[in-house]
Amino acid sequence: MRKIIAVSITAGAILLATGSATAADTIGDKVKKACNTELTTFCKGVMPGEGRILACLYAFEDQVSDKCVYALYDAATDLDKAITALKYAASQCAGDLDKFCADVPLGQGRGLACLTKHDKDVSQACKDALAQTGMKVEKKN
Repeated sequence: MRKIIAVSITAGAILLATGSATAADTIGDKVKKACNTELTTFCKGVMPGEGRILACLYAFEDQVSDKCVYALYDAATDLDKAITALKYAASQCAGDLDKFCADVPLGQGRGLACLTKHDKDVSQACKDALAQTGMKVEKKN
């Protein structure tokens, strides 16, 4: 349990720092659903943020259900996959980001939106990485 929570905190912090909130929200929703009893029983008054909810679950680890533990483990696995995908796409698109989006502050999907805007000029390696990781944003008309 301790390792799962530590991995979840670390992975979640990295994922949120990269600006991929959509994935984090989906993963968080799964944990909230699976751990609802624990969250409403043990952690009801805990203010979300900065790992306080996970710290609360850690404090009551001997009373956390298997369903909740599995959801935390699954979330850590999902976050690890998302981080790997982000790192791969970032490495493949680094040159394109420098070339086309140097003036764009990264985070909250702005870098991806910029690459999408310059879709015709972006390298094939970057396009492939975005497609393979599911990060390709549809162009708005």
